[in-house]
Amino acid sequence: MTAHESFDDRLDDDDYPAYTMGRAAAMLGTTQGFLRAIGEARLITPLRSEGGHRRYSRYQLRIAARARELVDQGTPIEAACRIIILEDQLEEAQRINAEYRRAAEDSVQPPTI
Repeated sequence: MTAHESFDDRLDDDDYPAYTMGRAAAMLGTTQGFLRAIGEARLITPLRSEGGHRRYSRYQLRIAARARELVDQGTPIEAACRIIILEDQLEEAQRINAEYRRAAEDSVQPPTI
């Protein structure tokens, strides 16, 4: 694998912290203070560069965009963060339930001959 291929692979990774705080704020149309606030609320935890600067992934930017959407609708930032955390937990629970359902259905299927 070449260095260029490795870099391209990282950029395709939703969890790769490719965006600086300034760039992330600009992409979201918000302030750096907003990103700090949702970090303090523990909605997202940006990784840190070797110099200690915050770096955000595309996944984190999607979460931040959802928080901004709620705040723009008048939801206090702490409540917006809690809503998003609960939405994420609900989605995970639904995914797990669907897996259990499929496993249960597979176990009661008569064997095919």
